[in-house]
Amino acid sequence: MLPKMKIGLWILGDQLNLQQAALAAYRGIKAQTPVILIESWDYARSRPYHRQKLVLVWAAMRRFAEALKVEGWPVTYAGAEDFRTPLLAWIERERVERLVLTEPKDRPFREFIETLDLPCPLTWLENQHFLWSRGEFQAWAQNRRRLLLEDFYRAGRRRFQVLMTGDQPLGGRWNFDPENRRPPKKGLTPPPVLSFTPDALTQMVIDQVRALDLPGYGELEPFSWGVTRNQALAAFQHFLNHGLPQFGAYQDAMATGESFLWHSLLSPYLNLGLLSPLELIRGAEKAFQDNPERLPLNSVEGFIRQILGWREYMFGLYHFLGADYSQKNWFNHDLPLPSFYWDGSQTDMNCLRQVLRQVEETGYAHHIQRLMILSNFALISGVSPQALKSWFHCAFIDGYDWVMQTNVLGMGQFADGGLLASKPYASSANYIQKMSDYCQSCVYNPKARLGESACPFNYFYWDFLARHREKLASLGRMGLALKNLDRLDSQELAQMRRQADEWRRCSRSNRFEK
Repeated sequence: MLPKMKIGLWILGDQLNLQQAALAAYRGIKAQTPVILIESWDYARSRPYHRQKLVLVWAAMRRFAEALKVEGWPVTYAGAEDFRTPLLAWIERERVERLVLTEPKDRPFREFIETLDLPCPLTWLENQHFLWSRGEFQAWAQNRRRLLLEDFYRAGRRRFQVLMTGDQPLGGRWNFDPENRRPPKKGLTPPPVLSFTPDALTQMVIDQVRALDLPGYGELEPFSWGVTRNQALAAFQHFLNHGLPQFGAYQDAMATGESFLWHSLLSPYLNLGLLSPLELIRGAEKAFQDNPERLPLNSVEGFIRQILGWREYMFGLYHFLGADYSQKNWFNHDLPLPSFYWDGSQTDMNCLRQVLRQVEETGYAHHIQRLMILSNFALISGVSPQALKSWFHCAFIDGYDWVMQTNVLGMGQFADGGLLASKPYASSANYIQKMSDYCQSCVYNPKARLGESACPFNYFYWDFLARHREKLASLGRMGLALKNLDRLDSQELAQMRRQADEWRRCSRSNRFEK
């Protein structure tokens, strides 16, 4: 039976899955249910988004519109200055009486849609692109003394029976982190990256992004990301065949000239909806079951934990903790984001320059580059966590509000005071020297704490501990670091703190080291 009201579906740019809630609800009457996809150029101007991110989203949307037409949906694709103008014209033309949307993952975008003053009512369907619904996560989280990832991950493993033997984890352990921390060794030979040559449609989008008056960041070309589900599936299969065997051991390693190592590069496709979380989890699990000699359990478990654990945990916390979480700033840091985050050539710190240039060229960096280089430096130097979060949102090809808010503010900056992590992820140059080869080609000495050759990570680290000693003392896991702080010569500490203050003063006036 046809509904009494004429239904229209608006498909958003990160909901490019044929099984998404709105499409699934009306598939039985798809020939009578008009669909619209809109790319708004004003919205693209609202932030200096990475140019390749704009290409990825718009090209993927256009390809998805084609896939919907093949399925028999009446599809309108619109490009306009704003969302409202083409939406109103389509509602009038198609005589839409009720607009149905799958809920956006990002809270601010839903709020934005609700301000559009449309002539018909809106109906929201729950976003099903996560394994845990918001209600299910809330039921897990409420009344808990702690909201630790490890607890949530174990609950997910049991609930979905992933890598389990009955009620116990396969291999007798829930995670294999100790095996997953190998530093880069000489002669590393990572697999070749699977890249996709832009077709005519993608090239049209590249040309459009170049022609539009956008504030964008990063390099537009070469663009080598996939924009279709088939390409995303090919990227997953390439990872299973070539990346997954060594992914676990070297997932924390960083190496000059190696942007991707054994990482999957699947997060952009997963966040757009081109891939679903469960198919990646089950695919990796099956590959392990089919060939356990080739795929070590630490690699498979480490990959699955990023999706079943971390991704689901981030999304659940984002909605559970509420809108005021975005303003958390436990350390009261207020340093403006150094300008070299927008142009990596402006810094002589080789680790930052390497990672920032990589982001400019590809829109991507792996999790340790993000956490222990980009976030770590901002944390110990005193950058505003909101300024850093905004940059992450713009700069990364897989960046959205729901991803970056908890990742950057909670994990990277400890701005929530410990709701998400049990201690700040702060370190000196020692960690970077251990897990990368960046220090070998740097003008700064990773062992030096003072003077012109001292690595800024060193004096900022000790200054950070000293500045926030009282707060950090309330965190049990910071005891050893604070004991080491107390062992420092007081004059040396005072000099390091003066050097950190001078760097911050110059940074505020945009006159810091190159």
